[in-house]
Amino acid sequence: MNRPRKDRLGRGLGALLGDYLQPDAAPAGDVRTIPVGAIVPNPLQPRKSFSDAELDELSASIGEHGLLQPLLVRGGPGRYELVAGERRLRSVQRLGWPEVPVIVREVNDEALLVLALVENLQREELNPLEEAEGYRQLTERFGLKQEEIARAVGKERSTVANLLRLLKLPPSIRRLVESGALSMGHARALLAVEDPLRASELARRAVKEGWSVREVERQAREPGTRPTKPAAAPAAHDPVMRPLEEALRERFATRVAVRAGKSGTGVIEVPFHGPDDFERIFALLAGREASDVVG
Repeated sequence: MNRPRKDRLGRGLGALLGDYLQPDAAPAGDVRTIPVGAIVPNPLQPRKSFSDAELDELSASIGEHGLLQPLLVRGGPGRYELVAGERRLRSVQRLGWPEVPVIVREVNDEALLVLALVENLQREELNPLEEAEGYRQLTERFGLKQEEIARAVGKERSTVANLLRLLKLPPSIRRLVESGALSMGHARALLAVEDPLRASELARRAVKEGWSVREVERQAREPGTRPTKPAAAPAAHDPVMRPLEEALRERFATRVAVRAGKSGTGVIEVPFHGPDDFERIFALLAGREASDVVG
């Protein structure tokens, strides 16, 4: 049985959560059995993806040894909300268990989010952006300051601050971080690039060419190249077309230009930078890979 590692938790966590992190230490009388179908997921769960491989492994372990630690839930009767134990819940669902042992506790939303964060942080299962999103919710929904969050999860305030800064990255870079193609170090280096389009281009090159963090830092310090043609399109002065053009640029991570003509006509230009970039843009436009068409 894996017990929480208290050395990784800040002192503020105990004051905030009490004994919630140790449901296995609760008196036996607190454990009850409820239908698996009566449990709904934690709506504040910061982790978004669970691999089939890890769930298969845990399911096999639970199937052989049983559930060594009850789930922690709130609510009831008839409907319970998961507080801690998302992987265990998914595993017993895979095994087809009709019932599962749980401990029911009164937990507010703030504690619910911190519990989910800490449970994943202890196992190092959150990618940097999932962790950052959890901290953002603690800041915006509950008014916690960075110092309070750092104490609660046992990290330095600077670490929390740096993670929150990652949420300012363009969506295309965030997706690369979420997939593991870019590390947090790469992402932090790209924060120095003010132009989101140039930052996205550097991120794609970093993945394709296998750049180190130091190389990304060097490239980020280099002055950006200016386009040979004016980047601004005639539509840039249109208060309606301008935000649409910006949305397209963000979507395709390239300098999309909307050029309006007469009588409502116009042209949308989507530049690409080499064969790989063309295939990337094609997939976004067509909804399928280029290889499906020409392969």
